[in-house]
Amino acid sequence: MVVKYAAKRAALKAAGEWQKLDELPRNSSKVRLKNRCQLSGRPRGYMRYFGISRVTFRDMALMGKIPGVTKASW
Repeated sequence: MVVKYAAKRAALKAAGEWQKLDELPRNSSKVRLKNRCQLSGRPRGYMRYFGISRVTFRDMALMGKIPGVTKASW
C-alpha cells in the first residue's frame, strides 16, 4: 500500500494540501511500516539481517536450515 500511494503522497505534500493528505488511507504512510518475521509474522524480536524473528531463527539454526550458523558451545 505504501508503494501504491507514494507518488500521490509526495505530490500532495509538495503542494501543501494537508486536507487531501488526511483522506488517504493511514496504512499508506511509510512511517507506519513495522518489521515482521517473514515466516511467522511475529513483530517482536525481529532480526533485520535475516528477516525473521529470534524464535524462528533459533528453530531454523538448530535444524541446520541456516548455512554457517551453529550452536555455540565452549
